[in-house]
Amino acid sequence: MSSEAIAVLKVGDSAPAFSFTNHEGKNLTLADLKGQRVVLYFYPKDDTPGCTKEACAFRDDLGKMQSLRACVIGVSADDARSHEKFTQKYQLTFPLIADTDTAISQAYGVWQEKNNYGKKYFGIVRSTFIIDENGTISHIFRRVKVDGHVEKVLAALAQP
Repeated sequence: MSSEAIAVLKVGDSAPAFSFTNHEGKNLTLADLKGQRVVLYFYPKDDTPGCTKEACAFRDDLGKMQSLRACVIGVSADDARSHEKFTQKYQLTFPLIADTDTAISQAYGVWQEKNNYGKKYFGIVRSTFIIDENGTISHIFRRVKVDGHVEKVLAALAQP
């Protein structure tokens, strides 16, 4: 993948469509969520220290987000079985999308080349998008640091 192929979404853009199967086995699309806000967060890997801390922070503040008319959806390239184990282990109460073909990650521009100790590979760059009731991106958080992130998302949701 070349750097030109990376989607560069901006606040005000229409959110790229996606579909997923929720924990009840029901297929949902972004269009099905119209009328509520969506906190769509992308994370590198299930059950790793930073990703676990982030998922648990979203879980712990889910009620606050729901009171601000928002739902939370996590996305990684892990498969459904990995998500199921991760969800059960940490009692996560929001859906996780198994983006195994990375189509959603690529559409949101978060599937990028990474460099870890000189080893280059492609993976998800931790990012969060807030999508408004009409399917428009209202906030983007790129290259997220886990500590304090959920508080920033709540502050953005609280804005009129």
